[in-house]
Amino acid sequence: MLAPKLEARMIQSLGLKATDRVLEIGTGSGYMAALMAGLCAHVYTVELVATFAAAATERLAAAGVRNVTVEQGNGAVGWARHAPYDAIVLTGAVPLVPDEFKQQLAPGGRLLAVVGRPPIMTATLFTQVSAGVFSSEGLFETRIAPLRQAREPERFVF
Repeated sequence: MLAPKLEARMIQSLGLKATDRVLEIGTGSGYMAALMAGLCAHVYTVELVATFAAAATERLAAAGVRNVTVEQGNGAVGWARHAPYDAIVLTGAVPLVPDEFKQQLAPGGRLLAVVGRPPIMTATLFTQVSAGVFSSEGLFETRIAPLRQAREPERFVF
């Protein structure tokens, strides 16, 4: 689980609006999804570990959070099922951001990912400024656990 202070900073950086449809990759406990649900129209959250997804579903229901859909599966290259999204957040670090995430953004959509490998990781905000054109901004340095099954960059081999 990410530190609450880091979760808050990531959510704040996304600039969520009441009409936004959000994708979260890495549900964990469901806490971050619940926070975002209070700021936007709907959160779709994907968790690789089935027991985590089930527990988060129960927690969210018990808390009365109704605008979150928890789905179990591998979201390491996004979750096209409900795309396009106004915002996407990855709760695990990736060595590179797969293009599939950017392709699942709505016009003006934002993607927040912690990019890099220990000890150098940067929370980076990607924004689709026009169709297929993205800006990126390094927001702050941090260190979080890697996203399971994240795509690795190709390596040079002799």
